Amino acid sequence: MASILVVDDELGIRGLLSEILGDEGHTVELEENAAQARAARERAAPDLVLLDIWMPDVDGITLLKEWSAAGLLTMPVIMMSGHGTIDTAVEATKHGAMAFLEKPITLQKLLRSVELGLQRNTPRPAPAVAAPTGWPRPEEPVTYTSVPMNGVVTHSLSPTPSGPSPDQVFHLDRPLREARDAFERSYFEFHLAKEGGSMTRVAEKTGLERTHLYRKLKQLGVDISRAKRGG
Repeated sequence: MASILVVDDELGIRGLLSEILGDEGHTVELEENAAQARAARERAAPDLVLLDIWMPDVDGITLLKEWSAAGLLTMPVIMMSGHGTIDTAVEATKHGAMAFLEKPITLQKLLRSVELGLQRNTPRPAPAVAAPTGWPRPEEPVTYTSVPMNGVVTHSLSPTPSGPSPDQVFHLDRPLREARDAFERSYFEFHLAKEGGSMTRVAEKTGLERTHLYRKLKQLGVDISRAKRGG
């Protein structure tokens, strides 16, 4: 995934963005002012920057101009502000910002803006060469199966499904609590695998608040880290 630099003087905003973006699988670096952001940019260029406008020492627009003038604006920058105006947004865009988010930032707008920024910063892959008809695509895992034909054993390739199957078998002769827990465990493991371990997307998909979802997964013994590795 991507490395994202978050620059904001509010501890609560930094913590919230770190949690959301971390759940998406990104590596997040947190800085609280322009001086720390400069140092972070000198160490390594992040894949994307979320930059607050109103900060106590140097404001975000000034820092954006500095990076642009020095040729350091090699990554997408998304500006954030709780007191922004149209003029501020226009100025930020003029100096190289790709987007402007108004606080309080909604989850959907944040994830969409980050997704678009990272797409802009990612080189387009070379066109894939089509595989012969009947063969699995390169990204599909395959398994060998032996098929006896007229006394001769032959081998064939067939795709192997990845992740939990949407079709599960449950034993209804168990006590209600055990049967319910087994169903819920399979349900959440399926959605975690489908969403690549993203707690944010699973929370949206299942209609649960993130705190409730974390508590539920812990209660059921679902391994969140394994779902993220699998994703």
